[in-house]
Amino acid sequence: MSSVYINSTAIIDEGVYLGSGTKVWHFVHIMKDAKIGKDCIIADYVYIGKGVTIGNTVKLENRATIYEGVTIEDNVFIGPHVTFTNDLQPRSFNKDWEIIPTLVKEGSSIGARTVIVCGITIGEYSLVGAGSVVTKNIPAYALAYGNPARIRGFICRCTRKLQTEKEEKNHVIMMCPVCKEKYKIANKDYVKIERKK
Repeated sequence: MSSVYINSTAIIDEGVYLGSGTKVWHFVHIMKDAKIGKDCIIADYVYIGKGVTIGNTVKLENRATIYEGVTIEDNVFIGPHVTFTNDLQPRSFNKDWEIIPTLVKEGSSIGARTVIVCGITIGEYSLVGAGSVVTKNIPAYALAYGNPARIRGFICRCTRKLQTEKEEKNHVIMMCPVCKEKYKIANKDYVKIERKK
């Protein structure tokens, strides 16, 4: 764990792996066997559960709660107070609770105070708006927000909202108005956009 910074108030349990360049700030608790990649920032009061896997260059803002069963890929942003769940039927008296895995794919961003209900995938470079409750999969490059979170459009890697350029049989061609990058969005995902009424 060379070149790793761990604040003296942080609790790092046995078997935790921290990649080089990662910084762990005040009052963080990282549970047993969690694996965190290189150059990550784990801000104040973050909780990371047993066996959680976090990729490289991930930023977890203050008080994010990442429970067992969550995998976060590279270059992901998790805003302050984001909470991941890991059991669909929690009871204090159940001894046989079932951990349902959740996957956050590369480059995605999740806004402050969002709740992620377990068993879903957040797609590559998608953006979930602050205060959302995510109960279903979010496709790659989708912009989603609300309670429950709904797809409101699609975004470029540079975070600008994509514009529809051409509709084809199985997909829609969308383009970023700023960087001019083009994307093929599958019809099955495109039709999920909730239009203004």
